[in-house]
Amino acid sequence: MKLKKVTKVISNLITAFLFMVVVFMAILVISTKASGGEPQVLGYQLKSVLSGSMEPTFLTGSIIAVEKVEGEAKKGLKDGDVITFVDSEERLVTHRIIGIKTSGEHVMYETKGDNNNAADMDPVLSDNVQAVYTGFTIPYVGYLINFAQSKEGSALLLIVPGLLLLGYAGFSIYQGLRELDPKKNEKDTEEKTA
Repeated sequence: MKLKKVTKVISNLITAFLFMVVVFMAILVISTKASGGEPQVLGYQLKSVLSGSMEPTFLTGSIIAVEKVEGEAKKGLKDGDVITFVDSEERLVTHRIIGIKTSGEHVMYETKGDNNNAADMDPVLSDNVQAVYTGFTIPYVGYLINFAQSKEGSALLLIVPGLLLLGYAGFSIYQGLRELDPKKNEKDTEEKTA
């Protein structure tokens, strides 16, 4: 009797876990597609770290949470802030502010990757700043986000957990039906002992 209770608790935990995985993957894939490639959670954008320029602050393959910066807030950033900006080649880069220059109404930031030997070649105009790093990092999940952005990845991340959940539900139903038919269980037990 005790074994049945333990089995039932484990079964419920597995079901809950698989269900949460399916929901998380669905949110991840839908968020990625809806935002044009960058997933958002609770108003924060999740960015994949594609290079080691900011190690050890965050490692290649990590995801970081950044908060969008708009309007005058772009001119109010301070030395030491880690910002995401559009560089001269139209790429998104996340580096640390190491200097601030003001020229009239314009504010320019000197930036550098923590792991780089020298500052970035071009200063960053405050208008090109997109977001500021919040301090939240999850190592290696960026690889999963990049995979989720592909057609194959988004399909796989939705289908596989769903199939696992369906398979496990089928297995649970089969076990439940076996418990409902005690005569068959007795007959099977007699045949095995004979």
